[in-house]
Amino acid sequence: MKILTDWLRSYLPTLPASDAQLAEDLTLRGIAVEGIYDLGSGNGSVYEMDITTNRVDAMNHFGVAREAAAIYGLDLEPLDSALPDATPSANPFSVRIEAEDACGRFTARVLRGITIGESRDWFPGAEVATYFNLLEQKKISNAVDATNFVWLAMGQPTHVFDLDKIEGGIVVRRARKGEKLKTLDGIERTLDPEDLVVADHVKPLGLAGVMGGWDTMITPATTNVLVEAAWFEPMAVRRTARRHGLHTDASHRFERGADFNASPVASAIVSRILLANGGHIEGDLVDVRVPALEARTARRRPIALALSEVHRILGSTIDKEGITVSTVENVLNALGCELASQQVSKLASRQVSESASQQVRELASQGGKNARWQVTLPSWRLDLEREIDLTEEVARVYGYNGFANTLPAFGEGVRALPWAEHESAVRRTILAAGFHEGIASTFCSAADAALTAPQPGLAVPLGNPLSEEAGVVRPSLVPGILTMVAGNLHRDVSDVRLFELGTVFSGTTEKVEERSALAFGAAGAVPQQSALHPARPIEFHDLKGVVEQVLSRFHADAVYFDRFPAEDGLTPAWLHPYRSARVAVEGATVGWFGQLHPREATARKLKETVLVGELYLDRLYKLALRKPAARDISRFQPVRRDFSLILDETIGWEKIDQALAGLQIPEMVEWRAREVFRDAKLGKREYSLLLGVTFQAPDRTMREEELQSYQTRVVEAVGKAGARLRT
Repeated sequence: MKILTDWLRSYLPTLPASDAQLAEDLTLRGIAVEGIYDLGSGNGSVYEMDITTNRVDAMNHFGVAREAAAIYGLDLEPLDSALPDATPSANPFSVRIEAEDACGRFTARVLRGITIGESRDWFPGAEVATYFNLLEQKKISNAVDATNFVWLAMGQPTHVFDLDKIEGGIVVRRARKGEKLKTLDGIERTLDPEDLVVADHVKPLGLAGVMGGWDTMITPATTNVLVEAAWFEPMAVRRTARRHGLHTDASHRFERGADFNASPVASAIVSRILLANGGHIEGDLVDVRVPALEARTARRRPIALALSEVHRILGSTIDKEGITVSTVENVLNALGCELASQQVSKLASRQVSESASQQVRELASQGGKNARWQVTLPSWRLDLEREIDLTEEVARVYGYNGFANTLPAFGEGVRALPWAEHESAVRRTILAAGFHEGIASTFCSAADAALTAPQPGLAVPLGNPLSEEAGVVRPSLVPGILTMVAGNLHRDVSDVRLFELGTVFSGTTEKVEERSALAFGAAGAVPQQSALHPARPIEFHDLKGVVEQVLSRFHADAVYFDRFPAEDGLTPAWLHPYRSARVAVEGATVGWFGQLHPREATARKLKETVLVGELYLDRLYKLALRKPAARDISRFQPVRRDFSLILDETIGWEKIDQALAGLQIPEMVEWRAREVFRDAKLGKREYSLLLGVTFQAPDRTMREEELQSYQTRVVEAVGKAGARLRT
């Protein structure tokens, strides 16, 4: 945005700094000046500003002037909102707010006998023609230019209606299904029931906070006007603007949080400019407020601030005096805060005990370092919410270059998070499997959240998102993995192996729960291992092997994979219902993996087969890690025994494996299935398994009777599992 230095100096007539010095000082305080252009002929300079989205209060001349006043300790000239006396009205203008969740304040002022004409410099402080020429701002008429002047001056969007075209009064409401509105750009729009509109008693007059309507626009024939200045909820404005593909100066400011208390002043300045060309005010200002929204903005609870905490966070300064009580009070007062002191030294104002008097003397000798305040926040700084925010404001205005270059003090050892070792083991394992780590956004769209959330209805929306694509804190890591995999494939990266270790969120806006998760995605080919194992496309079992490697790092008695019938609807919607599996540990679901659902692949324009999965690490972290243990290699001869077993088709290797593990014979060092085959001589639904068991003692050669005893125990164990020896 562009800022005129002459306009700034009209609010700071005693500003001592040059335009170049002012630009540097503002930039060092976070109000970045990207470029300075001399306008010549005594017109000062124009700044090209880059104001971050959280500082909407500085997206105007008065806001920047307020910052300069705080930096240099100057008095800021107030905005002149004086108006002539109004003509009494027997019937005050009617204003009603129906959408109380989306409109917190609406002011309306009636002006009659107005002359619509060309803009000029109406009076000191409202040099509309001069400032607009320097900013190369298009001039339309004194009515429209007055509203543009006000948002450039103080950042508050306003609007003027042709009063004679308003039927009844003003109603701020949601649009009705099928309603149509022709906006000022000449486009007739079909309204959505979620659109917030300013309407009269018959029809909509404009999209609230976005753009006015064609039917009530100001024309040269207009003589009576209604000046509107309001506060609209950011999310309501953003959704309406996005829905209709509109981005206006008004929506830009309302979407980021306007000043709840600016409406009366903005209305007065617009009215004053219009009245300079003739006319009069009819009736008092109509000011309708919604207490609930006012409490969230202009009447927020004070924040406790302690000078000791400011010192602890910011550290020492180059100046020996450092940050004192007066430094904090001067900075915060200049920024619009109100401070109520809570110093114990107030005890000195009345008769107190000897111990309390001593405490007062100690506080005085310490220069008030134990000072505390209750800080009431200004209505235009919605970004201030906590004590640390106020501490940052003190540091910012004081100047970051005023602090000494010291390392922060730390008296304790570093303590790792309880799950740090588990997380490190998971990361090492999946890196060893050939995957690369990525980091995706913490936010996702509502559609992606609904698709990938482990449990429906627990996605947490943001209160004021910057876009619909990032309106929810992620309930799953899958959206980020899919975005990264798709981004690589669309850029001709044929083989992709990516994973992310991160935090996911669920719950409600009042209570948000955080959990650790692991998501992974793969596409492309498995590289050639040898002449007997050429390159081939990656498939389901490759991903299953990676999951098994991760699970093998944890102690678990029961690990298995299964899937549900597609018609049950229990498989996550982002997975192929017939090419996916559930991961269960100790009877609890710890994740899902498989092929991406063709529907989702088409939506993301993926032609390749993409495998994707997610593990709920918070459940795995409850298990102990397997610790690698080294043992000496026995110097004595191993002995292998083979057992030919017959099993029913319903009995798998897992049951045999668990039965043998349950024997806990130290000398039984290995057992495995060596052959599986079927024979017509066997019964129906039976198969034969050749079980190989290896025995080896670390300190002796095993005797035959000892081996015979172990062999008998093996036969008994597999017999209990449902197997019998083949004769």
